[in-house]
Amino acid sequence: MSTEIQTITASLPSSLTLRPSTETKDADGKQEEYKYANLLPVFPQDEHYPPLVPFDHVDPAARALSLPNPRAFLDNATSVVEITPHLGTEVRGVSLTALDNAGRDQLALEKRLVVFRDQEDFLNRGPDFYLEWGRYFGRLHIHPTSGHPAGYPEVHLVYRDANSTFNFEHNNSISSTGWHSDVSYELQPPGLTTFFLLSQPTTGGDTAFTSQVAALKRLSPPFVAFLRTLKAVHSGFEQAAYSRSGKRGGVVRREPVENVHPVVRRHPVTGEEAIYVNRQFTRHIVGFKREESAAILNLLYDHIDKSADVQARVKWQPNTVVLWDNRVTAHSAIVDYINGKERRHGARITPQAERPIPALEGLDLSQ
Repeated sequence: MSTEIQTITASLPSSLTLRPSTETKDADGKQEEYKYANLLPVFPQDEHYPPLVPFDHVDPAARALSLPNPRAFLDNATSVVEITPHLGTEVRGVSLTALDNAGRDQLALEKRLVVFRDQEDFLNRGPDFYLEWGRYFGRLHIHPTSGHPAGYPEVHLVYRDANSTFNFEHNNSISSTGWHSDVSYELQPPGLTTFFLLSQPTTGGDTAFTSQVAALKRLSPPFVAFLRTLKAVHSGFEQAAYSRSGKRGGVVRREPVENVHPVVRRHPVTGEEAIYVNRQFTRHIVGFKREESAAILNLLYDHIDKSADVQARVKWQPNTVVLWDNRVTAHSAIVDYINGKERRHGARITPQAERPIPALEGLDLSQ
């Protein structure tokens, strides 16, 4: 990685902002103010939050089950294209900002991956609208270490430009691919998640997604039955240590946690079962010796990595908004654009959902 990448340390002032990046160049090469400068990441050093407390999550998708047509929100779409047989729908002609409550309920039932093009109105509504949108689907998560727009800690930002990166990245790997479900270390990890790029490179910077439901179905029934009996520890300590070392912005606004989740979880509305482990946050299988745990987890990680036949890749276009269900879908950023020195600036709205429900009824999730 380029030696020009800026390292941010915790000794910086109480509020860190990306001031050098507020300008961009127009088609003639002239400097102009960056349209989304108000959404650049800040890292207030004095921002701290108490531990999250459990809450009762009501999934809006459950209301859509009783509707005559659970996909009626797509009736006026000009184009609906299935990206792959297992995962991903690309939609044009539907404005997310115009959806009523029934439309939002139906969208929640789509659950896996939906790519909405031509959503300039959504992006331009700004952070107050982003929060209203996200709260419809659940309690909004405040990320413990990432940047956020000033005054809007519930909006998680990803950011990289020619000189700086404020992402959770590792340079000592031969690949930037890192399949994960967002903040799976929380007691109640995210459900329906919304993400969009405010600025993207000319080419590259795609996001890859994979169906953890389809991946599970590829495994043999006896092995799946075995996996249903397992639970694993998910930890946020490494992510916190990354920031405490002076990277990403150098802040940890909530102390890290680890929680136990089933290796196979069940969706509360559809009943679908999905693999729920990932390299980024899963640490070990409870009750197994280190080598035994590693053998099982590495087999699952390898399966997820190699299963291109249940994956989909989203190529970002301006004004694209992507929604997916973090409970049954994993994803990875593709950091292949850094030599172009272009900006990639994205925002994620992350409603939390229920504590993962074990596929095996009665599985004890204590340590």
